[in-house]
Amino acid sequence: MAQIGTFTRDDNGTFAGTIKTLTLSVKATIRPCERDSDKAPDYRVTVNGIEFGAGWSRTARETGAEYLSLKLDDPSFTAPVYASLVQGEKGEHKLIWSR
Repeated sequence: MAQIGTFTRDDNGTFAGTIKTLTLSVKATIRPCERDSDKAPDYRVTVNGIEFGAGWSRTARETGAEYLSLKLDDPSFTAPVYASLVQGEKGEHKLIWSR
């Protein structure tokens, strides 16, 4: 797993940061949203005002730590990217990519 982003969280629960890979470097926002069903996401990911993905609140079974499970997608991707937004030791939030 590789870190592909770093985010900070504001008082309203919105995360702002940057996603960087070999082919992508964008400023992104992860905002809480209202859910209209049990399967609806808890968060929406946007880049320049365009929806780029969705996120669901999760709790790690082993540690009890809370994190966001994100699904990012774009027509330029061969497949969706799945990632976890976890809190780092210094209060920052790390976006960890997994295939």
